[in-house]
Amino acid sequence: MGEIIVTLRDYHLTLRDVSDEQPEYLETVFSLGNGHFGVRANDPISGNPITGTLINGFYETAPITYGEAGIGYAQKHQTILNLPDLRHVHVSTSNGHQFTHSKRTAVDLDLGSGTLKEKYVISTDQGETVTMAVTSVMGQGQTSLWGISYTFTAANYAKGLLVSKSIAVPAEAEAIPSADPRKTRMAGLPICETEFVTQDLQRYHVKTRVTKQAVTMYLGILVAHGQLLQQPVDLSDEQAHTLDYEAYVGEVGKHNTIDPAAMFMASSIAALVDDSRDFWQGVWNRSEVSVDGNDDLDLAIHYNIFQLNQAAGRDGRTNIAAKGLSGSGYEGHYFWDTEMYMLPYFTYTNQQMARQLLLYRYQTLPKARERARALGVDQGALFAWRTINGEEASAYFPAGTAQYHIDADIAYAVGKYFEITRDLDFIIQCGFEMVLETARFWENFGSWRQVGTDCRFEFHTVTGPDEYTALVNNNYYTNRLAKHNFGLVVELAHQMMKRSPQLLSKFGLSESDLDVYQNLADHVYLPYSNELEINEQDDSFLDKPRWPAEKSTPENFPLLLHYHPLTIYRYQVAKQADTLLADYLFPEDLSVDQLKREYRYYEGVTTHDSSLSRSIFSILAARMGDPEKAYRYFMDTARMDLVDLQKNTADGLHLANLGGSWLALVAGFSGFYVQDEVVHFANHLPAELDRLTYRMKIAESVLEIDLTADNLDVTVISGPIPTYGVSVNGELISLVKVS
Repeated sequence: MGEIIVTLRDYHLTLRDVSDEQPEYLETVFSLGNGHFGVRANDPISGNPITGTLINGFYETAPITYGEAGIGYAQKHQTILNLPDLRHVHVSTSNGHQFTHSKRTAVDLDLGSGTLKEKYVISTDQGETVTMAVTSVMGQGQTSLWGISYTFTAANYAKGLLVSKSIAVPAEAEAIPSADPRKTRMAGLPICETEFVTQDLQRYHVKTRVTKQAVTMYLGILVAHGQLLQQPVDLSDEQAHTLDYEAYVGEVGKHNTIDPAAMFMASSIAALVDDSRDFWQGVWNRSEVSVDGNDDLDLAIHYNIFQLNQAAGRDGRTNIAAKGLSGSGYEGHYFWDTEMYMLPYFTYTNQQMARQLLLYRYQTLPKARERARALGVDQGALFAWRTINGEEASAYFPAGTAQYHIDADIAYAVGKYFEITRDLDFIIQCGFEMVLETARFWENFGSWRQVGTDCRFEFHTVTGPDEYTALVNNNYYTNRLAKHNFGLVVELAHQMMKRSPQLLSKFGLSESDLDVYQNLADHVYLPYSNELEINEQDDSFLDKPRWPAEKSTPENFPLLLHYHPLTIYRYQVAKQADTLLADYLFPEDLSVDQLKREYRYYEGVTTHDSSLSRSIFSILAARMGDPEKAYRYFMDTARMDLVDLQKNTADGLHLANLGGSWLALVAGFSGFYVQDEVVHFANHLPAELDRLTYRMKIAESVLEIDLTADNLDVTVISGPIPTYGVSVNGELISLVKVS
């Protein structure tokens, strides 16, 4: 039986659905991307000097300047480049009056086709006005192509227009000083060359000065006998007049030899719309989510999934930046966010994409080995905390490099990918080496300690997910993930040995080495408070005074922008879910009663200054039987960028939060997790929702999960009946396949 096609509701994001109409905010929210490059929704008339086109992985470096540098400090900034604004257009009257003013009056982003439609009223200093409709779309199968169409109609001006468009070499923009590490930072100008190949085709070549990356872009007009410059438009006949343009963005390389002349202009706006629509149909067939009872929420979750798919690198050489391709905040860096918040969506809906994202980490493994040596660890690998090219780019090591847990996060993601795909070829070729090298790091980084009769393996001077508590001993989250990392080596090794016992020797291992890793896993210390009967965030967290109540006022958040780090570090205050994040990842570790105790305690000391926090609190509230609280946290998660909750969406979307919103629906409201080849679901649907229906892929099977107030059904939509067991509300069920 073939795949059952989703008939997608008519989902459109408009100006009515967003928090305000500030230009920089709208540029982010209505941005388009395809994993390779992104185009912010800049005003085509007024433009924006610092943000336009972003290419995933196209970056420049510059030395990091320290007042007092130390051995092993990160050496270079890595900053994604802001390339020319492809949307900008020059419009003038036939007598030379420039249209320099514009007002965006309507926006419509179609989540079913990926088409963005906008309307502007543009005007000259002399008061002449024209209506301009703009349609733009990204190629999704053809990921090097983007198209835009301008349609002009008369307003109080109804004579001739001259329309011209070109790729302009960017001017040096002045960086606005900011202490906010989330803000956009500027890189130096690259080497730029531009020329008109023909009257209707312009070539733009850009090469970075330090990284020696290069990319070629082409811009062309898609009308017969048209030219980019001085295209006339006559408004006097009262008809709408449309001009179509298309841009080609080549692959990034140190020596770009791609010549797109033959393939360029082979498309059209209509063809790109079809290409985009086909892609999005596939996305929704695999991962459609429908929420009944709250239309705003239903639209928001579709938007979040849409942007996740736009942001993810698809080539195995790029990943998902913290702001995706919607803005240059965090300098275009990749973080642990991918593995823990965004990759699960792909792991359970599009395993090929998940594989590509993991492959990026494998490509950076040599640099991770170098980083471990720089930290004085003679074996294993330490992946960079924030990076584009695999080298560490975090200039503040207490909240950067010290978050060693990224190693175990990546190993955890590899394990989850294998758990659901049984892709042993990937494990043999790439996955096991990453898991083994991270385990070797933990083995050499940690130390044994005898406490009474207890001999335990500990990790000192680390920072967990809570960046308001730095350089501590035995962060619970870090230790629990390292414990899992050790055990995963043993588990995956046994899987490979089933295929061939000789595979162990390929990695320099013997079966006795596996016993060593199992022993380490068994003895990793997990701090626990007997007094409070909860897992301790670290050895010292519970001994600190709580953050003063008088400083916990809205104007003081986020704390990192108002207080010196050493002030924050002295207190018992958490930026985000930390120990609770481990509780989410390992639901088998603790009872519901312990979860309730931990939740109550850590909720009281958490500021949620990180966008990564609320989704985890939502999931755990649902699991412990408080769906109303889960819903409240979830609403902040689901609509974070659409209401600009963190007040910095102008610098780019919060991609990890977008992934977290999907997790909150799936792992929270439907209680999803996988353990020992059993897929578990439990109904935690809040009363505020009438129904939740979503799709996910388990092995080769697409499942549809349907929740109402008193029922949870799981059916097979396409593929075979999975060999995995399926548990609903604690009872194993037999799956049926719909026809």
